[in-house]
Formats: sequence, C-alpha cells, structure tokens
Amino acid sequence: MSQLEELLAVWLPRQRWFSGKGIPIRQVRIESRYTLVSAGPGGPDLNVLVIQAGQRGLSSRYQVLLGSRPPRSLPPDLARTAIGVCQVAGGRPRVVYDAAHDPQLTALLLERFTAQENTGRRGRVRFRTLPGTTVAACGPGRLLTGEQSNTSLVYGRDYVLKTFRRLWPGHNPDLELNMALSGSPYVARPCGWIEADLSGHSTPTTLALLQTFVPDATDGWVLATENVRTLLEGAEADFSEESARLGRTTAEVHSSLARALPTDVLSPSAAAELADAMVERLAMASAEVPELAEHAPRVMEAYADFARVDEPLPIQRIHGDYHLGQVIRPESGWVLLDFEGEPTVPVRERQRLSSPLRDVAGMLRSFDYAAGYLLVGQDEDPELSWAARAWARRNRDAFCRGYADGGGADPEKHLTVLRAFEFDKAVYEVLYEARNRPNWLRVPLESIATAASGVTAGSGTTAAGAPRVPG
Repeated sequence: MSQLEELLAVWLPRQRWFSGKGIPIRQVRIESRYTLVSAGPGGPDLNVLVIQAGQRGLSSRYQVLLGSRPPRSLPPDLARTAIGVCQVAGGRPRVVYDAAHDPQLTALLLERFTAQENTGRRGRVRFRTLPGTTVAACGPGRLLTGEQSNTSLVYGRDYVLKTFRRLWPGHNPDLELNMALSGSPYVARPCGWIEADLSGHSTPTTLALLQTFVPDATDGWVLATENVRTLLEGAEADFSEESARLGRTTAEVHSSLARALPTDVLSPSAAAELADAMVERLAMASAEVPELAEHAPRVMEAYADFARVDEPLPIQRIHGDYHLGQVIRPESGWVLLDFEGEPTVPVRERQRLSSPLRDVAGMLRSFDYAAGYLLVGQDEDPELSWAARAWARRNRDAFCRGYADGGGADPEKHLTVLRAFEFDKAVYEVLYEARNRPNWLRVPLESIATAASGVTAGSGTTAAGAPRVPG
C-alpha cells in the first residue's frame, strides 16, 4: 500500500459511516482519484477518492472527500479531522484531512453546481442539475452530525448535499426515487447530483444528491423519544395523532411511487424464496447471538406461515430502510428522507420491487425502538416497561390506521405478511446491535421474545408490537 493508503487503513474504521467495523482491514487501494480543486502549493486541494477496502476476502468501495494543505497550515478547528501527513504529487509533504469539515472547500462544492458546463457530459466527475433548476451559491456547507451512514452538508436554509460514503456502481436509489417523487409535498425537492464513471462500469455511479433544505423541521426519532421521555416522567404525553398522520403520508408516498414506477405481484414461489432468505438470516443471527436461538422456532413458524400465503402480494419500489430517523416534521406535515435503502446492500438488490408492508414493518419496529431505547442501561422497572410498551402499542396502531386511511393496504388484513417482515427486521437489528451497540441489544431481543411468546395486548398486536398470528 502507498503511504496515503496506509493512513486511510487506520482512519477508516474510526468513521461512523464505515460499515466493516470489527473486521480487520487487510488492504486499502485507491481505485480512482478525482481532483476538484487544485489551489497550488500554498492552498487547500480537494480530491474525491474512490477507495477499495479489503476485509476477509471481501472488498467494499467508499468515497472520501480528501483535503490537503501544506504542513502546519491546517487551521486549528480542522486539526481533529487530520488523517496524517504524506507525500503527494511532486513529492511535497501535505497534511491530508476529511474535507467535509472544511468550509472553504465545501463552499466550492456547491459552486460547481452553478457552472453552465454541467449540462453536458464533461469530466470524470460531473455535477448535474435538473432541467429548469438554478442552483445559487450560498456560502460554506455546515456538516450535519449524528447517526448517519453518509455525510450531509447544509448550505444556509437553501440546500442539503448528501454524499454517499459506501459506493455501489449505478444510480443510487435515493436519486431515482426522489426524482420519481419530484413535486410531492412529502419529499425534499431534488435539485441535482454528482456522478462519476467507476472503472469497469458503463453506468455512472451517484456520488452525491443535492436537494432543497427543509428548514425548521424536527427529526421524527427526536420527537418520538421526547414524547416517550415525557410520559415516563409522569406527565401527559400523546403522539398518536402524529403517528396516524405519518401513516397517511407513508401510504400516499407509496401510492405515488406505484404510479410513477413499475409494479408487480409477488408469486407464491417468490414468496417461498423470500421466506428462505429470512430463515438464512435467522440462522446466521442465532449462531452469532445465542440469546436469539431460544426464540428461533417461533420465528420460523412465522416465516413458514408467510411462505404459505396464497393471496396476491403487490410489490413496487419502496423506501427500503424506513424508520423514525428517516422522517422529519416541519410545520406543513411529515417529509420523508433517505430513499437509498440499506447502504450495505448492493444497488441492484435495493432496486428490486418489494411489498410496501416491509416499510410499514420498519416503522412499527421504530416505534418499538423509541419506547425501549430510553430503558437501556436502567434497572428493570415493571411500571416503566409497561408504560413504554403501551406507548408503542398506541402509536403502532395509530400508524396502521393512518396507513389504511391513506389508501395503503390495511395492515390488520395482512397480519401474516407483516409479522414475517417485522421478525425479519428485528433479526437484522439483533445482528446490528451485537456488532455495533451491544448495550442496545436488549431492545430487539425483548421485542422478539415478547412477540414469540404470543402475549397479546391491544388491537391485534403483541405487547412488543409484532402482529399476532390470526386464530
């Protein structure tokens, strides 16, 4: 490996968006290097790197926005972003760092969208704008913090540029679906995107998506958990009206996607194959997390019921990674974000048609998480646990009612399908928490345990929120 590649091999595992945590990096290789800004010996340079990280025989692509400056010229507020010092072109030593934190360079990123040349196919990295869209430069980008698998820069109150860290060849679903929903009041309007040609691939790969920024909006996860906290502190708290409205909004977005993009019906054989894939994930998770294994027989029963469903199951393009952290609430109503699906899954798989009930299941699991997350690290308190689960049941039921009222498939009439999707999502969560946040592992495990026990409470749901099997 080169000197820069060795530095990146040390730096990568510490990044929030790196998906291979816990697995040693065997090799890092710079596949492509695109120079966007070359300011000369004394100024900052900006390069887009596409790197290959090899781990246990597997290789993953990542995008790195790499800044470089002469030694001792890195501003103090950027010191924590330094990756190291290495020789660059011409043999000169330079400090290399994460350029997403550099306001001077992020301002130049947005300016590239304003150039007239972006209408043509020029250069190895291309800045595209939608026909009829004018992008105005408005200063540096402010880096959004928090639990993100990508990096987002907010420019004033006008734009947000989302750069995709884990790269897969082809058009990112976030671009595809936002384009299909352009004009909908339930998404941020797409303005443009950045693309590049990866080696060996004819279809351009999406590097970033530019959208209008939705100001004065609050993250759905923040709203929900604040509501749960208020409830657990003994005060009045009701979130069900918001949950119902979110359900209606979700159904309307699904309807818009079905009108704009292809649809189909899942065949019985395809349903059986899908159930087989769920079984494989369960086996892998049970082997890694022994606490899950005792509940595996009941989960398997749910998957077997799903495999035998003979009702037509409509499929279409869906969000694919739907939860409370993917929605925001401005004054006008709910807005959906991040349509890229699960970033660790290849783009071709994320582009496959699926049941919109999978999105419903994801949001129902998120209500369960919002309730259980505040109990993590606390001693077991039966009253608090009961109150949190009751909150989850109310809001899950409200979301399902809203989804049906908004024209979506009534979840109460598709309990077998929904139950399988919920279990599959919870099994995925068990693996994720075991590998990334072990102290959160109790949240999906307790949900699976309660759902597998068959204890019912409320309108067709278990205490943990998973739909009960009819009869």
